[in-house]
Amino acid sequence: MNTDHLTEEQAVELVDNDMKSEGKVSSTQELLDSGVIPALKGFTVRPGKVSDSIYGGKVKFTKKDGTVVEAENPRLVTRDGRPLRLMIRTQRISAHDINRGEIPFKDQILAANHNYMRRLVEPAIGTSQFEVPGLEDNGVVIAAENLQLIPVENIFRAYMAKSSTSTSLYQAWKRGDKMFAGHLVPEGLVVNGPLPYVMDTPSTKSEDHDVTSSPEELIRQGHIAPAQYTALRNGGLVAFGMAAQFLRGKGIILVDTKFEHGINKDGKIVSQDELLTMDSSRFWLASDYDAQTERFHRGELEERNPKSYSKEFARGFSEGEQGYTDEQRRVIAARYVIGIQELLGKRFEPNMRPRDERVVRGLQKIVEHLAAR
Repeated sequence: MNTDHLTEEQAVELVDNDMKSEGKVSSTQELLDSGVIPALKGFTVRPGKVSDSIYGGKVKFTKKDGTVVEAENPRLVTRDGRPLRLMIRTQRISAHDINRGEIPFKDQILAANHNYMRRLVEPAIGTSQFEVPGLEDNGVVIAAENLQLIPVENIFRAYMAKSSTSTSLYQAWKRGDKMFAGHLVPEGLVVNGPLPYVMDTPSTKSEDHDVTSSPEELIRQGHIAPAQYTALRNGGLVAFGMAAQFLRGKGIILVDTKFEHGINKDGKIVSQDELLTMDSSRFWLASDYDAQTERFHRGELEERNPKSYSKEFARGFSEGEQGYTDEQRRVIAARYVIGIQELLGKRFEPNMRPRDERVVRGLQKIVEHLAAR
């Protein structure tokens, strides 16, 4: 641990102090309805699992109580005519497709994580995101082109990570499946051990649940064209390799990650949503993994269980449909803090301004810099 970094004890204390001062936070919809951002008054916000979206045109979603919301937003485009999507990160955490509550600092930690890695892999897979002067890397508001969605998530795996997720290679291996996402399941796999090659394992993207499929099946079902999948796979493999090599040099192992894509106004396939974050990826502390590997090969360990910086750590606390307790939220938040320090190589310095203020200022900057009048 860098001596300038917060220790785990200090991270827990930081999180604990933040939780003690937690107050009411306005929803994104409440902020827009208040008229504090005149250009966005009258827009209907589309809430997601962990972020909210604002865009022009038809909006449709289902609330928790089953109510279907349908609305027609005003036109929202950039000055050069590109459809604009504003995304607002929240502190919500979803595990097994269930909202488990809010994790202190998660919104700004994942924003900094995403922006740091996005710039690294953008040459390989492009981006829908716009750079906006004055927006901090840990700012919770993101401006991007509203793409034509390709309803496929592509998960790239370099290890067979132990996972409670039903769509994981680990669960397929436990079931004794011979095929997984179009790949023969290799013989001799061990829990948390390396794969013989980086596997592309796509799934259909849906709001309710995802289904792992082979590329051939996704093409047959009309979710994606053959040339599109080739572009997604090739670009994703290059991006994965770039990130894995870079992170290993920082003492972090990239275990797996998820990429999502869409088609922009120019007809080009580019990445969308978050890239290589602790929510969309698994990261292991390399020194811990390497030490455990030596013990594993000597027969001193039945399986490796390296220190992880990913949402999988949080999933371990999940029980039924219950939310996380305050103590669980505290522990999870501290792990995110330590993780971002390892990734960025510097001390975590949170933005302590009220969240409402940060959201409003971010939206105002984007509207002023990008949006057509």
